[in-house]
Amino acid sequence: MKVGIIRCMQTEDYCPGTADFKAIANKTGVFEGVEEEIEIVGFINCGGCPAKKALLRARELVKRGADTIVLASCIQRGTPIGYPCPFAKKMKDLIIEDLGESIVILDYTH
Repeated sequence: MKVGIIRCMQTEDYCPGTADFKAIANKTGVFEGVEEEIEIVGFINCGGCPAKKALLRARELVKRGADTIVLASCIQRGTPIGYPCPFAKKMKDLIIEDLGESIVILDYTH
C-alpha cells in the first residue's frame, strides 16, 4: 500500500503528524489489519479552507505513486483540536469523483 496523506492546514503549526506516522508503523487505526507493507508517498496539507487545493494535491500524490489517499484524523475527526473540517465530505466527494474507483480513500489515520 502506498499512501498519500492529506492533513488540515489549520493544525499543521502544532501537529507534526506523529500519531499518523505511528498508526502506519504500528498498523493501528485505519491501518489495522493491513498485511502488506505501507509506504508513505507524501504528507501534505489541504491548502487551507475551504480545501480547494485538496483535489490538486490528491492528484499529485497519485502521480507520485499513491494508490491510497488518506484524509488525516484532523480533517475527519477533528483531532487534536476537536473541530472536524466542515468541508471534509465535499473534499472527499471531489477526490472520489476525480480519481475514480482505482484509488482507495480512507477517512482517518488514528
